[in-house]
Amino acid sequence: MTLPPEGPVAGETLLPRWRAGLGRGLGSGLGLGLRGLVGLVYPPSCVACRAATGEAQALCAACWSGMAFIERPYCERLGTPFEVDLGPGLISPAAMADPPVFARARAACRFDGTARDLVHRLKYGDRLELARLLGRLMAQAGHELTAEADLVVPVPLHRLRLWTRRFNQAAALAGEVARLSGRLYEPRALARVKRTRQQIGLTRAQRAENLQGAFRVPEAMRPRLAGRRVLLVDDVLTTGATANAAARALLRGGAAAVDLLTFARVVTQA
Repeated sequence: MTLPPEGPVAGETLLPRWRAGLGRGLGSGLGLGLRGLVGLVYPPSCVACRAATGEAQALCAACWSGMAFIERPYCERLGTPFEVDLGPGLISPAAMADPPVFARARAACRFDGTARDLVHRLKYGDRLELARLLGRLMAQAGHELTAEADLVVPVPLHRLRLWTRRFNQAAALAGEVARLSGRLYEPRALARVKRTRQQIGLTRAQRAENLQGAFRVPEAMRPRLAGRRVLLVDDVLTTGATANAAARALLRGGAAAVDLLTFARVVTQA
């Protein structure tokens, strides 16, 4: 889902400067008044449980406490948390035994509790507005990655799945991360050219086989990727099969390196 551009779009007419300024002033005043009126009629509520909150697009104290945020110490490659801090730059045994295609992965939180509910509501409940909160948490968790990224690219959906779901949650999150970090958002850099079956219930080997050849960089996008560091964005990291397949396609398409940022990740062991 491409975010609308900032400023005028094709077909719009620019107002004279004094009229534009007057319109902005009136619009700002009316906007504040309307927001105040809406706040009285519909007070802010928790995006997860609908309990009252102090501000819009936020979590209540109970739901916030149900978020298992991932902080250091964690594996520098996979972003999986460690129980004990043994010093900076540590790599987990899993990353050494089976190195991922992507360079680094970061996630805001574990995929359980409130985080799981938020992902399901965004993905299956048409709660597209949740991308603002989730994207903000992702931008904070992945600030090291966004600082080095040239492009922000979402994991794409196949066109048939996009048609049935109506929007790509990864694209919504990637657009928000790009906006908050000031990075270039490029949703067309990667295409899903193979319709794969659902990954749920598949083994690690079956997931990798299912995704073989699923992604491709369109020829027209190769100059945009050449020599650039890409931040790949998805909602959840499970086994890493999808991220590896997408990262491999981006590298073959000319990207210099690929990092991965997700809202949540499955953590099987600390």
